Amino acid sequence: MIKGFPCRKGCGILRKKKTWRCPVRFDSFDHLLSHFALTTPDAPALRHEKTTLSFRALDETVRKRAEELRAGGKSCIGLLCDGSLDNVIEIFAASLAGLQIVLLDASLPSDVLKSLMRYTDVDLLWGDEELCDELSLALMAGVKDGKGKILFFTSGTTERAKAVVLTDHSLCQSAYNGSAKLPLSPEDTLLCMLPLGHVFGFVCGLLWGLSCGACVALGRGPRHYLDDCDFYRPTAVSVVPLLLGFLVKQRCINPELKLVLVGAGDCPPALLRAAGAMGIRISFGYGLTETSSGVAISVEGDPYAMEICPDDTITLAEDGEILIEAPSCMMQGYYKRPDATRAVLHNGVFHTGDLGRFDEEGKLHITGRKKDVLVLPDGTKIFLPEYESALMQALGHTELAVTLKNNRPILVFSGAAEKEKLQEKLREVMRTLPRGQQIADILLTDEPLPRTATGKIKRWELQQKVSDNA
Repeated sequence: MIKGFPCRKGCGILRKKKTWRCPVRFDSFDHLLSHFALTTPDAPALRHEKTTLSFRALDETVRKRAEELRAGGKSCIGLLCDGSLDNVIEIFAASLAGLQIVLLDASLPSDVLKSLMRYTDVDLLWGDEELCDELSLALMAGVKDGKGKILFFTSGTTERAKAVVLTDHSLCQSAYNGSAKLPLSPEDTLLCMLPLGHVFGFVCGLLWGLSCGACVALGRGPRHYLDDCDFYRPTAVSVVPLLLGFLVKQRCINPELKLVLVGAGDCPPALLRAAGAMGIRISFGYGLTETSSGVAISVEGDPYAMEICPDDTITLAEDGEILIEAPSCMMQGYYKRPDATRAVLHNGVFHTGDLGRFDEEGKLHITGRKKDVLVLPDGTKIFLPEYESALMQALGHTELAVTLKNNRPILVFSGAAEKEKLQEKLREVMRTLPRGQQIADILLTDEPLPRTATGKIKRWELQQKVSDNA
């Protein structure tokens, strides 16, 4: 438990006397930048490599770039996110300039990126010059009503991924909710190692720190995972379970690092024990792209027991499904997908497809998933109906399913077949996916797949069978 004293405004925060301050609720990126440019102008806001920008310099640079974007006459910018200082500046500047923003994963195949650009009406690209040139033929005519919209993709695994419409307001409210439960101080340095194109990385790797007046150190990419902690000396970091496992296994955690926020996937107890043995405090966060990231977070004690964030209301359906009301953080909807929006958002209540329970203290525990989705250790989601449909079409066979083995997707194929021939047929489908989302192995079986009375695959039973055969 953090020693300190309670906030007089009643938010329940305990802070050390020297660094205590009640978190500020920002309405927009503009509000956040101008606030710290006025109150702590010379404090460090962002670090990348050997460059440090103060809050005043960040504010001035963003506003200058916003003017340039306004003069350009474009309406929808696609950002090929690389996590750099310029990347952050461009996001903030595009927001202040009133452009619709689409955050794209530059590691995706170019044909998938082109499809996503067409779907979201991108008329301006930012990123690697060579890649921008390659994608330029997919530029569209832009939009008329995109001001304030920031689009994150739910998975990024296929060209059918849904774009979630958020705003700088909803993202700032999410950052406030997180900092109200787990505040940082201006003396903290938050290391951002996660992709800015994913909402967890953007909110918990960037906005969380900036909204607390802390310095955010922008990670230098996967090649520097081993030495970023030593280089930046952070006091806090947000990670997915796979990255935490890497940092712990390689013992590349600096002594100043005391707080790790884990999200976007399951974390094995053994990993928690190993991190705890290094003197690190672990907090879990639960949230979705549709809720602008976190809605619940563990503060003390059991890291699996999470407190609900201030603006959010969570209830459980009769079958245990987690239902969320988050008026300040909820998405506007799925871009150009009103039917998909109506399927999950009913009268302001988001049906997550996740299963949970409340303990005797009213804390939320995640117990499983209702919907057909695999969550990989890096937080990426594979939506199985679409994924398996593509495999069925490629193989001309319907008695198959995808599950996880050693945290990698594998194909379970029921029927007579030769593995080599199946792999050859799958090659074209796998070419369109990032390496981590490709089928790692094929398990042949002459037994029928376990199904319910209505013909749906029993995912848990299938997973158990694969685990038993490992």
